[in-house]
Amino acid sequence: MAKRDYYEVLGIAKNATEDEIKKAYRKIALQNHPDTHPNDKDAEERFKEASEAYEVLSDPKKRSAYDQFGFSGVNGFQGGAAGNYSNVYRDFSDIFGGAGGFEDIFSSFFGGGSRRRQYSTGEPGATLSYDMVLDFKEAVFGCKKEIAFAHNVTCPSCNGQGGTGRHTCPTCGGTGRQLQGSGFFQISTTCRTCGGRGTVIDNPCASCHGTGVTSKKEKLMVTIQPGVDNGTQLCLRGKGDAGRDGGPSGDLIINISVRPDRYFRRDGSDIYIQIPISIAQASLGATVNVPTVDGVNTPVSVNPGTQSGEMLRLRGKGVPSMRTGKRGDMYVRFIVDIPKRLSLKARSLMKDLAAELRETDTPEPMEFRS
Repeated sequence: MAKRDYYEVLGIAKNATEDEIKKAYRKIALQNHPDTHPNDKDAEERFKEASEAYEVLSDPKKRSAYDQFGFSGVNGFQGGAAGNYSNVYRDFSDIFGGAGGFEDIFSSFFGGGSRRRQYSTGEPGATLSYDMVLDFKEAVFGCKKEIAFAHNVTCPSCNGQGGTGRHTCPTCGGTGRQLQGSGFFQISTTCRTCGGRGTVIDNPCASCHGTGVTSKKEKLMVTIQPGVDNGTQLCLRGKGDAGRDGGPSGDLIINISVRPDRYFRRDGSDIYIQIPISIAQASLGATVNVPTVDGVNTPVSVNPGTQSGEMLRLRGKGVPSMRTGKRGDMYVRFIVDIPKRLSLKARSLMKDLAAELRETDTPEPMEFRS
């Protein structure tokens, strides 16, 4: 079944504020949370759909990418709400106050226990961030870049088990939670003995000290799609820190920045360049060779009477769109180059030209053009 628009899912306008987005998500999540609708697949799907929409629209970068490119613009970001209940639950818990908030209320109303362990096995690994700098043309046409980074991997000595003698935590009984208080109002908190894992280890692994993970330096070859720009984020799924106790690995987010070019400037999928022309070329017209980002000069006609600042469009000479692959345009801005020094002959000719054009010391003002 085709996905619904995220704004439609939450029932909000496209210019909704952060508070409006959070309020809309809170309402839908309360109505459809799996704790209040056990074994209700429809409610579960509505909850997951709303959580996925909130995950994107509550993040300014993801929301901007979605507004510009639709679902394809955020495919690389999504590794949580759509298919990982641990992330859904974490985001939901944050919305309602985190520890001691919505989670604790549900814990006391519906018999305690650990909601986190109900929806996932193990602890997900952390998502890591890597900053990458590209040259202008690398961003335009794409490239391959090797990166080196360090992340946690499953401990080879204990195969991620953390050691030997693992058994159920005697304090929490394996739930990872402890109840405090008495009667109807009881607060659920993370178990201090096992740190919320539900188990303890008698003989921790010497290599990982019971964590189940060790640090490793790794090199990866990353393919950069044509058309990336400053602020573009790429997601390498599963390349973040390894999860614990069988939990999924986190992702590696590549944050891209682009070095400015000496001659070319970019605005979205369009490229701009400034080309100087002489007074004679501007007055009489000419053909000049204009460099393009492809590295090939293109002959361009300068019309007679061209004014300084006028622009000419070259279709399809811009940046490929990340969404469609179609290239934008290139705009050539002509700048009439006024010589600062003239030879005696050139000065004489300019005086004759001024006389021929009947130039005056009192020019008539020009109207502003929008």
